[in-house]
Amino acid sequence: MSSSLRRGRKTAVVHGEPEPKGWLGLAFILPSFLFIVLLFLLPLIMTVWMSFYNWPLLGRAKFIGLANYAELLGDAQLWHSLGFTLLYTVLVTVALFLVAFPLALLVDRPLRIAGVFRTVYFMPVVIGFGAASTLWMWLLNPDSGVFAQVLRATGLIDSAPRPLESFWPALAVIILMVVWKTSGFTMIILLTGLQSISTDVIEAAKIDGANVWSRFRRITLPLMRNSVVLALVLNVTSSMLAFDQFFIITQGGPSNSTISAVFSIYLASFSSYRLGYGSAISFALLIVLVAISAVQFVFLRQRPEEG
Repeated sequence: MSSSLRRGRKTAVVHGEPEPKGWLGLAFILPSFLFIVLLFLLPLIMTVWMSFYNWPLLGRAKFIGLANYAELLGDAQLWHSLGFTLLYTVLVTVALFLVAFPLALLVDRPLRIAGVFRTVYFMPVVIGFGAASTLWMWLLNPDSGVFAQVLRATGLIDSAPRPLESFWPALAVIILMVVWKTSGFTMIILLTGLQSISTDVIEAAKIDGANVWSRFRRITLPLMRNSVVLALVLNVTSSMLAFDQFFIITQGGPSNSTISAVFSIYLASFSSYRLGYGSAISFALLIVLVAISAVQFVFLRQRPEEG
């Protein structure tokens, strides 16, 4: 019976008839393909197209060629926002790894309550950035916030600090909030890499006399390369696209010093009503993100001899 089915299948292929499984596979990928086309490719094409126009929020669009990109190159505020975004990305990425890596090592230990710790550390991740930013705005309120009330109750200060009125304290508050909210996600990615390492390799290193630091540097980190690269790329990308925390908590202040790149897109498109110029900034930011991701993959990709 099975041999006859195989002969029939070979005959169908010889006569040029399409295999049913091939069409079935296309049917399965069709929803994802439509999702990518409708929600990524078409908006991307529309954004690039709009970037060549003087496109007001109301009124008729006018083709201006590369004028938006020429203005972009000379926009001092935009370059300042891009520099600030890069600074924020570096600081918050380092802070996330400094917190998430110890957490991953902690919950990887064979403890009965390790699952509880994983859940607790991951819980802030499910909160949206908008809700988390609003929560921290309430906590930081100098008049009625929890932090202000606790500091007054201890008697250490007479008036609550106002960290959002200075650049570095405001940036520190944003980084602290982001680390609190997203370190659990990075912890899970790194924990996956830790648990993929065979215990036999670690035991063999112990027998050979390797100490904890040597095992971590020469065995754990190299074998976790893929997980580290994934966490790094995701953290860098999300940091470069940061918007909610700056829009809600600092509102770009003080003195426009915490305006991120995406915040600049919002200001150009919906405050100045220049959709064409906002589209040009969006496409330029996409190019920057692709370049940064490519550099990360080139320098951090797994070498063949380590595979």
